[in-house]
Amino acid sequence: MRSSQLSLLDHFANHHLHLFLRRLHVWPEVFDCILDQISTHPIFHSSSENHQLPVAIQLATFLFHVGHYGNAASPEDVAQWAGVSVGLVINFTNWVMVAILDEHDTFVNIPPHDLEDMERARTFTESWTCLAWRNGVFAADSSSIPLFEKPQIFGESFYDRKSRYLLNCQVCIPMHTKWNTYHS
Repeated sequence: MRSSQLSLLDHFANHHLHLFLRRLHVWPEVFDCILDQISTHPIFHSSSENHQLPVAIQLATFLFHVGHYGNAASPEDVAQWAGVSVGLVINFTNWVMVAILDEHDTFVNIPPHDLEDMERARTFTESWTCLAWRNGVFAADSSSIPLFEKPQIFGESFYDRKSRYLLNCQVCIPMHTKWNTYHS
């Protein structure tokens, strides 16, 4: 039994922003920006007679799926929330991920080193950490990144004390380093 809750997203975006954020984990403006960026990707256009659902539905389902973990993240639960089949949840997740990864360089870019905002960021970083990290960008310090399901390889090593599967991140990429070193 499925009953789509996707139709509530417009209402949430206009009247209950916290509910929109709780479902998709992005602001409505960010959702629209991502949608505009990926909508023309060829993966969403088929020459067969079986047309795909609108990209907005696929993106919303994807964001709900990857934004939840534990019981709420199973394809079955996402399918029930979105009012689609489990197979479509899996397809939407794969298709949207392909489209987003193809737009990687549009979504992620390193700001110019001489930008005034970068100097403020360097000063802040130096004041709160150490001089060696002054020119770092894309820093994360022990951020927990929840995984929506148990990894197939060494799965138990990703399980934390709060009964979640997650990654811990501690990264600092120096500004003078070429992004391609880490991107490839």
